[in-house]
Amino acid sequence: MEEEELASIPKRCPECGSTKLIKDYEHAEIVCGNCGIVIKTNLEDRGPEWRAFDDEQKAKRTRVGAPLTYTIHDKGLTTIIDWHDKDVSGKKLKPDQKAQIYRLRKWHRRIRIFDAQERNLAHALSELSKIAEALNTPRSVLETAAVVYRRAIKHGLIRGRSIRGMAAAAIYIACRKCMFTRTLDEVAEASGLSKKEVGRSYRFLVKELDFYVPPSTPSQYASRLVAQLAMQGEAEKIAQKTLVMASQLRLTGGRGPTGMAAAATYIASVLTGERKTQREIAELARVTEVTIRNRYKSLIENLMFIIYL
Repeated sequence: MEEEELASIPKRCPECGSTKLIKDYEHAEIVCGNCGIVIKTNLEDRGPEWRAFDDEQKAKRTRVGAPLTYTIHDKGLTTIIDWHDKDVSGKKLKPDQKAQIYRLRKWHRRIRIFDAQERNLAHALSELSKIAEALNTPRSVLETAAVVYRRAIKHGLIRGRSIRGMAAAAIYIACRKCMFTRTLDEVAEASGLSKKEVGRSYRFLVKELDFYVPPSTPSQYASRLVAQLAMQGEAEKIAQKTLVMASQLRLTGGRGPTGMAAAATYIASVLTGERKTQREIAELARVTEVTIRNRYKSLIENLMFIIYL
């Protein structure tokens, strides 16, 4: 029935052929945004019949469970028996009832993971959560990493390989896909593995799963460096303009984005008078001071900056 209703909703205006259709939920109508004709009336409201003005009210009034999540091996569909040992009225259970609930809880936990693949996925998702928490990533990155790891299991790519290494590689892929600036060094450090091992797992997943991973840009790292150095907005503006001009002159090709971002940030600190040392910036950007000096000289010579040291 629901599919029939969705199919009955027009995709184009029958009068002018425009695809700019506006759903007016207040009046339960679909209106053409081009010519103004009312295309459909009496739309059915599929939202809840209650209203909530904050998250607490929403959580109290909703009558369904939590949304699906890929960060739990069963996607959060199963229930759990909590550890409060209280009945529905809030009274504590008797000792024999506690023992019975303990046995039920134990067997319930065991049957949630019924084969080796589920066990591998449950362990890997816990590793993903630990790495994501250490990197302070948003929820979207963790969800994307969980989807990447599930695809790897589906294609049989995990067998014989380190779970932690593949989990770290999935996190790095998710960071790149979600445009969240974390370097391979930071991911390796958070996972407790070497950069070489994480890089090897990352390249393997990208190749086997045929992923398109957008390249990291210096501007992403520059914004992060400016924030970490607690510099003013003017400094970030100068750093970004510097990198845009450098990209137009093709000075960024073949060079690491972190090094270029560090050099642009150093130039911005000098021009704004905030004066951050090369060592400070190098430690945050995880590059050497020599790299910053080389990129700095290249930018100064080609962009014709006049900096009075």
